[in-house]
Amino acid sequence: MMTSSAIDPAQPHPLRLSVLDLIPVRSNQTTADAVAATIELAKVADELGFERFWVAEHHNMPAVASTNPAVLIGIIGANTSRIRVGSGGVMLPNHSPLVVAEQFAILEAAFPGRVDLGLGRAPGSDPVITSFLRSSGTTSDVNAFEQNVQDIATLLDTEGAMLQLPNGRSYALSATPKASAVPQTWLLGSSDYSARLAAKLGLPYVFAHHFSGEGTERILELYRSGFTPAAEGDSPRTFLTLNVSVASTAQEAMAAALPNLQQMARLRTGAPLGPLATIEEAARAELTPAQQQTVDAMLERWVIDEPVAAARRIRELARRYGVDEVMLVPGLSASDADAANATPARVDALRLLAAELLG
Repeated sequence: MMTSSAIDPAQPHPLRLSVLDLIPVRSNQTTADAVAATIELAKVADELGFERFWVAEHHNMPAVASTNPAVLIGIIGANTSRIRVGSGGVMLPNHSPLVVAEQFAILEAAFPGRVDLGLGRAPGSDPVITSFLRSSGTTSDVNAFEQNVQDIATLLDTEGAMLQLPNGRSYALSATPKASAVPQTWLLGSSDYSARLAAKLGLPYVFAHHFSGEGTERILELYRSGFTPAAEGDSPRTFLTLNVSVASTAQEAMAAALPNLQQMARLRTGAPLGPLATIEEAARAELTPAQQQTVDAMLERWVIDEPVAAARRIRELARRYGVDEVMLVPGLSASDADAANATPARVDALRLLAAELLG
């Protein structure tokens, strides 16, 4: 795997592409439709030579079906053959470290050499759902995040772990009986904390540029400059996450992106949320001034264009942030006439960008 050392902008360099998916649910879709559409998207990414396909963890959102990364990774992994599959990420405070380790140990056994375990510290939902998650199952203390990350790494190790019981006895514990390999663990975040922790533990790190977009250069430099190798030969690894909408024309790309932009504007202004609008529904929608201002601000960070211009901007951003991999969040909706179990605009966006960037 290539490292994230600074890239000489004067020299051509290979660029790897990946996908982060929230499994969007449109107004004309069921959950089954949305999952079927994502499976097709992952198959296309696999065929085109994309590096990895990650799913996020969000809860109780009418436009997002990506609630359980481990289950979804199993489905996507079974429907692909080469691409790495993983979480972007598992929100660790919602889960027991042992359960996470067990889930990803079995995924690694099923799809050897293809599994990424991305861990985040955020809840992935609102305070009500966070409280319900805490009360309805075994979870972990958010303040113990660092220790829990280390515990997962130990439990996933092929040698397992040894607990010291209060009576002085030793107790052997592992995530799976006979592991031959372990998934790659990544830390995810949008703050100084996660960057410092990833550097301290010598782990790969991803800053949520697609979500925040503020302070990316500073936080990546904080991670790189503070990196302590966990093993000989380790070096900082990261990539850039980008919201993209790419179509044959810039106008088509903008129309396809508008439903997601409007949805994010409603979320950030506290408005009621529903399923993701279709392209036609979004064109008829009216926004408040505050929502329109939010959309305008997001337009500065999204890549929304025709293929050649979009690819040029993606390369420029990769050079700016010193990365050789870009993880795309394909923020395109669909038309009223499109099949409910398909996502043709998102598939086309991957094909168009692969033709320009992957050759």
